[in-house]
Amino acid sequence: REVSANSVNDYNRIERSIHYLEEHFSEQPSLKQVASHVGLSEYHFQRLFKRWAGISPKRFVQYLTAQYSSALLRNSNPVLDVSMDSGLSSTSRLHELMVNIYAMTPEQYRKYGDSLSIDYGWHSTPFGTCLAAATDKGLCWLSFHDDESGLSELQSEWNAARFSENPCRTESIIKRAFSSEGDTNSSVMLHVKGTNLQIRVWEALLKIPAGEVVSYSQIARNVDHPKAVRAVASAVGRNAISYLIPCHRVIRNTGALGGYRWGLTRKKAILAWEAARINSH
Repeated sequence: REVSANSVNDYNRIERSIHYLEEHFSEQPSLKQVASHVGLSEYHFQRLFKRWAGISPKRFVQYLTAQYSSALLRNSNPVLDVSMDSGLSSTSRLHELMVNIYAMTPEQYRKYGDSLSIDYGWHSTPFGTCLAAATDKGLCWLSFHDDESGLSELQSEWNAARFSENPCRTESIIKRAFSSEGDTNSSVMLHVKGTNLQIRVWEALLKIPAGEVVSYSQIARNVDHPKAVRAVASAVGRNAISYLIPCHRVIRNTGALGGYRWGLTRKKAILAWEAARINSH
């Protein structure tokens, strides 16, 4: 795999520091204590954390709290209504990548799946190593992994396709997706397969601006299935293109973060990372 060891180690330390801050929040741990926990000096940990999050560890803690998520949730109704009504495929304040979906129903996939060729590659991101894969129609997979299990998941998801390792194919998309600067002249096409409800839910997720969160019930109302919250939550969980289809921006009505296919700590890290960057601009 062509993955930067430094990038992987950096995210591992960030993940461990987030765990530590959550577990010891009431004790108000010092910078020295957190740095010692991840095996770095105060100076190097402060530099690493600020390079990664754009803010200090102390400031970052506020974005990890349930109170912060609850406050965002209270304001999310008008935000989501505006973005849903706008007709835009993305309203992100973090970058201006236009993300569009080319969708296949399960029936269409059964008919054409064995003619698909999929290129995949492993890449470094601010949230650890990701596996990305693309068909000739667009990106069909983006997942985070600490081991090699992602490839078997990808192959199971697109079980009739032919696979080739070709990281050059997906590298440019990953660089654009995780750029803090953004690229206003770029668009990303996604190739997904799912039921009609799943596809509608994933399209609704694309409308949630970076730095905002919505509840599962809000998504259910916006796809005209207000009583199908469980089915909507299942569709959110079945999303196979993490980050670009931002399922991490959906939380429970109570303000609790709920689950995440690629780990709850990673979900917290992504939400806090987005919020920190938006509030620093």
